[in-house]
Amino acid sequence: MKKLLAFGLSLMLLLSLVGCGAAKSGTSTPAKDEQKPLKIGIVQIVEHPALDSARQGFLETLKANGYEEGKNLTVDYQNAQGDQSILQSITQKFSSAGLDLVLAIATPSAQAMASASTSIPILITAVTDPVEAKLVNSMDKPGKNVTGTTDMNPIKEQFELMKTLIPSVKKVGVIYNAGEVNSQVQVAIAKKVAAELGLEIVEATVTTSADVLQASQSLIGKVNAIYVPTDNMVVSAAQSVVQISHKNKIPIISGESSVVDKGALATIGINYKNLGKQTGEMALRVIKGEKPQDMPIEAQKDFDTVLNQSAIDLFGITVPEDMAKKAVIVK
Repeated sequence: MKKLLAFGLSLMLLLSLVGCGAAKSGTSTPAKDEQKPLKIGIVQIVEHPALDSARQGFLETLKANGYEEGKNLTVDYQNAQGDQSILQSITQKFSSAGLDLVLAIATPSAQAMASASTSIPILITAVTDPVEAKLVNSMDKPGKNVTGTTDMNPIKEQFELMKTLIPSVKKVGVIYNAGEVNSQVQVAIAKKVAAELGLEIVEATVTTSADVLQASQSLIGKVNAIYVPTDNMVVSAAQSVVQISHKNKIPIISGESSVVDKGALATIGINYKNLGKQTGEMALRVIKGEKPQDMPIEAQKDFDTVLNQSAIDLFGITVPEDMAKKAVIVK
């Protein structure tokens, strides 16, 4: 009997130690619903489909990895509606709000947030040239509290697409906000590419979204096609450009697909939702302890060819068979 009792006590002690060990090891990899609560700010310069998609992709990645609003994620989303004074107020508020990190969508948002805080981890997306915008020291080693993704467009490929779909094109109107660094960078590249392809650029600049219609009208009779870069001001008022395009039979090649959805002819461009997801993956690394200053700026490697069937029909465009097979075609 004594032997049986001693054996029983030994067995109970052994099971207890095994249970404690399992519990201890379990604390090193908590379940998703046990993750530390996260508080983030999202600042967006203006509302338009590309930027909205980037934000959505970012939040979807966080949710897929256990961070869900209403549970262990608090999101303070602010939109400046294109107003610089509102943007400054938002970023100043974020700088003292005790946030774990900030997502800054588009170049003006990123610049304002970087000026407001040099300590909060800042993830950027939809920023064309982070170096030119003075957000980072270099693409490979940011050296500051800022990292994220660039939406630099394949501008050469977009102009080659224009030549393929509109063989008679000679003069190209470019509508952009000269006050946006990202647009300045794109237009400089566009001018170089156009010269290589024997095309002439006609510029039409805007300072507010209300100017976009007038800028579009100024190109009537002067150009054979219009190029719309990923300019936040112009894309937010893209319907005005499309209106002039369709009425005057001037096809649009755009920097991204949301303008094609509205009636532009085509693009070879970035999928902004995927870009946001990519930025979300980088945010997860920051949450786990990586330093933004050591994380290279990432670019999207794959681009989508998107065509608008209604515009194809309206302008009588012949689309090469191999292009039609691989393209996304919207109505």
